[in-house]
Amino acid sequence: MSRNSEWQEEQQRVNFIIEEVKKRELTLQEKLGTTKEEVVDIRKNFWEDVTVNFENADEAAETHASIKQQAELMSERERSHQHDLKQLKHLHKLKDSPYFGRIDFLENGESEIEKVYIGTSSFVDNDGVDFYVYDWRAPISNLYYDYGPGPGTYETPSGAISGEIEVKKQYIIRQGTIEHMFNTGITIGDEMLQEVLGGQSDTQMKNIVGTIQKEQNQIIRNDRGRLLIVQGVAGSGKTSAALQRVAYLLYRFRNTLSADQIVLFSPNPLFNSYVSTVLPELGEDNMQQTTFQSYLEYRLGDEWTLEDPFHQMEYILSSSNDELYEQQVETIKMKSSLYYMEQMDHYLSKLENEGLVFRDLIFQGETFVEKETIYEYFYEIDDSISIPNRLQMVSEMLLKKIRKLEIEEREKEWVDKEVELLDNEILLKVHQKVQNEMKKDSDHFYEYDREQQLLRALVVKRKCKKIKSAVSNLYFLDMLTVYKQLMQEILPANLYEQSIKKINEGLFPYEDATPYLYVKGKLEGFQVNAKIRHVFIDEAQDYSPFQFAFIKNMFPRAKMTVLGDKNQSIYAHSKESSFSALQSLYDDGEVEKYELTQSYRSTRQIINFAKKIILADIEPFNREGEKPLLWKAQTKKQMNENVIERVKHLRRSFGTVAIICKTAAESKSLYEAIYHHLDVRLMTKHSTGYESSILIIPSYLAKGVEFDAVVVYDASRSTYNKESERKLLYTICTRAMHSLDVFYVEEKSPLLSNVSKETFQERM
Repeated sequence: MSRNSEWQEEQQRVNFIIEEVKKRELTLQEKLGTTKEEVVDIRKNFWEDVTVNFENADEAAETHASIKQQAELMSERERSHQHDLKQLKHLHKLKDSPYFGRIDFLENGESEIEKVYIGTSSFVDNDGVDFYVYDWRAPISNLYYDYGPGPGTYETPSGAISGEIEVKKQYIIRQGTIEHMFNTGITIGDEMLQEVLGGQSDTQMKNIVGTIQKEQNQIIRNDRGRLLIVQGVAGSGKTSAALQRVAYLLYRFRNTLSADQIVLFSPNPLFNSYVSTVLPELGEDNMQQTTFQSYLEYRLGDEWTLEDPFHQMEYILSSSNDELYEQQVETIKMKSSLYYMEQMDHYLSKLENEGLVFRDLIFQGETFVEKETIYEYFYEIDDSISIPNRLQMVSEMLLKKIRKLEIEEREKEWVDKEVELLDNEILLKVHQKVQNEMKKDSDHFYEYDREQQLLRALVVKRKCKKIKSAVSNLYFLDMLTVYKQLMQEILPANLYEQSIKKINEGLFPYEDATPYLYVKGKLEGFQVNAKIRHVFIDEAQDYSPFQFAFIKNMFPRAKMTVLGDKNQSIYAHSKESSFSALQSLYDDGEVEKYELTQSYRSTRQIINFAKKIILADIEPFNREGEKPLLWKAQTKKQMNENVIERVKHLRRSFGTVAIICKTAAESKSLYEAIYHHLDVRLMTKHSTGYESSILIIPSYLAKGVEFDAVVVYDASRSTYNKESERKLLYTICTRAMHSLDVFYVEEKSPLLSNVSKETFQERM
């Protein structure tokens, strides 16, 4: 068959599928209208269609059954309506691009070749027998991702099916028209990747189901271990694979798993926005998305002003001349280690017999129960009972004392004064209550006494509400003092003094938040979430071993998928050993590991430049572009002028140009210097999204995101001069898809000394 006739035949099939999709859409729209009318009708006439009679037990039981039947009918119609709406969304997407791949498969023992077309969702004929298009997550679709022409096998619930792949094709179809079509081998072909990767960046991540590589497919479909570790270089598609993995899990376990049972910990709110459209594009609901900082603020924000990791990062990057700098870095690293957790456990075991610190219970400005009394009562309880259970027993004892106090306080003089201050609405309610009680009693004096009794009880109950809540929440335990004592026991004196100083100044350090919650959990009982079945952690190299252990404890039933790049480990609390520390928390048979070494985001020229900064073994995808440009200036003023002119030039070719500064302070300073000359937006830790434009962004907020063109601002010796900043500079450079410019004053950073001159061009 000639190329032209084959193309025509394939286009005819696309046209046929689109026509079938349109017919199905019309049918569904009619059904949706009918179902919606049924739901509205059931709601409107709910009580008319229910037999209500409570005269005796039998009639009441019949009434209950009637209500239940009607409610189930309404629920079933609503479920059907939601299912059809979801199908309609799938069909709408199929109209534009019905599929992206095809394999011709001859199953062993069969004589007829099956043409298997693969798209973002399934499309079956009206009888539900023949598949026009298979969902990319279906078992048979695995052949497309894992094999080229030749023998192939895929797993089904009933066992493995083997055969021969005769043909493997890829398509790029837009608005119902085939734009590209080509045969390919085992990997998704360069032509398709070039087409997808050569386009401009988007403010939101695209789904990659049409270009999933074999190694990414294995990550997506792995459902064996309890811990899946993906170590991938910058731009290797690990985040994209993780999101497709969520979609796969929701498809594979659709009868037992829902989106609200999956949580993604992402690096910042900007990243949340960046990935928010991937799952909806695939017809799935978004999983829960949060940051670890948001969780810390949820748990501790009412008690403290919490430092966030970005504030800590600002200090690390800009305060190296501080006389306490090295001491602070040492403190952060220690409090982030599993060793610190082990030392905490050792200290906490001592508290089983002595050492807990309690607070006095205060009522009406006077001590109601002294802390010494609480201490004695706690340690009189059998020490074979856990500390959390003993604290609950103390809480129950104190609540009994409060109930007794309530009765005693009703006769006190202060209560009369409070009663007089009650508003009329409350007085009226109490009066009506007494009237209802006393319909058969006309003794008005007794009625007055009863009202006063109820009002006094109400006043005292209100006063005791706060102390009751405090006791129920175990606030009689002085957690902060316990934590301070623990630090004093574990830390060297100089590190302890610095830690206490920061806490006493009113800012709770980021490095203390997780250890503090750990101690709180060990003493009061951990707040765990057993509902969550899968936890995803992106930019996992930014997490400390302590944080990993804590997250594992938070979600005891969940499987965990962690994705990161040790070469982008830029925080003081993160370590190259974090992944191995996490792995040590699981049994050997529970861990699955993958390594992705090929980078798809950036051009070959950008990767060849960036990988020399860290001397890493990164395999660039064969997409050509211009060599990175290094711009030398004699003064900062000249550098800013050069940046302005270069960005104006870049903006004519690219949608998003990111000027990446080292710190937030530097970003703000640059913004104030150039915003009169450029239409530029300053990104901060509070930014939740962006549009294609010129951005100024601190280095650590750019992690996980990509831009058409990147301008590295002030890569001078004076700015990037510490070995600890090498990975940071590498991370910044690898945000660029098509263009990379590095600006500096007088002398470039020594971190660029390993970069060979063949990989860049210099501009003066």
